[in-house]
Amino acid sequence: MQSPIPTFERSLTALSACLDKAETWCTEHNVDPVVLAGCRLIADMLPLSKQVQLACDHAKGAVARLTGAEVPSHPDTEVTLAELRDRIAKTISYIKGVDEAGFTGAEDRTINLKMRTRELNLPGTVYLSSFAMPNFYFHATTAYSIMRHNGVPLGKGDFMGA
Repeated sequence: MQSPIPTFERSLTALSACLDKAETWCTEHNVDPVVLAGCRLIADMLPLSKQVQLACDHAKGAVARLTGAEVPSHPDTEVTLAELRDRIAKTISYIKGVDEAGFTGAEDRTINLKMRTRELNLPGTVYLSSFAMPNFYFHATTAYSIMRHNGVPLGKGDFMGA
């Protein structure tokens, strides 16, 4: 299996840069960054802070599970944009430290996920393409959308990254 690390790294780096722009925007518009981190697109959706945490969780979880490693645990304590950028940096550091040789044979590895109401047992390729990546992009996109919706001047290029 081809390593998803470069894809996760690029997208997480772009998300961190969006948070940089958001912090600058907050300063320029006298908005408390903690307030922005708590913003939601709609009342029943999770706030920006949780969207970033979950994007990180799906990236590190996918890398760990596909290489047969224990998924690292990071407590969800971030409330500022700077703390969210630190969370992203920790996630990037973790995934870049994983030996990509660990992905050899991952397509045939069964990934077991215990959900709230059910358990999923998926082959590695199905897990990556139908669960991990869609969830990662959902949360990264929602984080971007929350910032954009609240006035942070972001565009597609910011989401896509360098």
